[in-house]
Amino acid sequence: MAGRVVVVTGASGGIGRATARAFGAQGAKVALLARGEVGLRGAAEDVTAAGGQALALPTDMADYDAVREAGRRAERELGPIDVWVNVAFSSVFAEFVDIEPEEFKRVTEVTYLGFVHGTRVALDLMLPRDRGVIVQTGSALAKRGIPLQSAYCGAKHAIQGFHESLRTELLHHGSGVRVTIVHMPAVNTPQFGWVLSRLPKQAQPVPPIYQPEVAARALLYAADHPKRREYWVGGSTVATLLANKVVPGLLDHYLARTGFESQQTDQRRDPDQPANLWRPADGEDGRDYGAHGVFDERSHPRSYQLWAAEHRAVLAAGALLGLAGLRLLCRMRR
Repeated sequence: MAGRVVVVTGASGGIGRATARAFGAQGAKVALLARGEVGLRGAAEDVTAAGGQALALPTDMADYDAVREAGRRAERELGPIDVWVNVAFSSVFAEFVDIEPEEFKRVTEVTYLGFVHGTRVALDLMLPRDRGVIVQTGSALAKRGIPLQSAYCGAKHAIQGFHESLRTELLHHGSGVRVTIVHMPAVNTPQFGWVLSRLPKQAQPVPPIYQPEVAARALLYAADHPKRREYWVGGSTVATLLANKVVPGLLDHYLARTGFESQQTDQRRDPDQPANLWRPADGEDGRDYGAHGVFDERSHPRSYQLWAAEHRAVLAAGALLGLAGLRLLCRMRR
């Protein structure tokens, strides 16, 4: 990635922040898009300290004109965009009947249409050159809905359908532009302290929880290996999606029984915690939230499933060698 131009949306915190830093460590030129200017400054410092070049561009992903201008400015100041990574999102933790229609609309505009806007801007710049990579940050919740996150699950399901449709169109035209999607497990990001919540207790990711650097490594790998249509990160993602294919009805009842408690800690929710649905959280308190949430002690620093995805060729070769050895052994015993 050294010298390549990369755009990361949602770069002020969480997965986007860790991803920007990961590209910076590869020597990339990274354009950082997000609303929170405090977080953007921190992200730019992270990228520079890691060895990359940073350009902070305050942008609301729900505003297509703003996203288009950010893309054009990134090209003017950094050069032709090679990779565009969509990460930005917002959400509401609440039962569907407790989410106001304008709140649901706002989540959809940021989380789904934000990806659509970013993808359209990237394609407008990449298609004339017939090269480039677009990476969508998906989720296990793009294929399996859970309680208390109807707005987010709906948006992520929409991103999955959008990705599949776009990918087939690019394949039809034989385009050199690649698109892929990376489905994430529960990640230890600051969102659980800044997403609008109406839960009685503090929101938390559904265990097992992974560190944001795991997600960042997956997005970095996908950007460098975009021919695969999608990646699954974390054993929990694999287990959830496979179970949903085989016994979706049973999973409905399981989540109805466990999904409320598993998404809340034992502590009461702070009624004064910031909510970033309408404005960036760091704009309210001037705090740089960084990449990590408060669940470091419970979070995994690696994903064996991701390691397997990164080493498919080695594992396949090992399997073939093992099979050949087994066949040889069987012949020798005859």
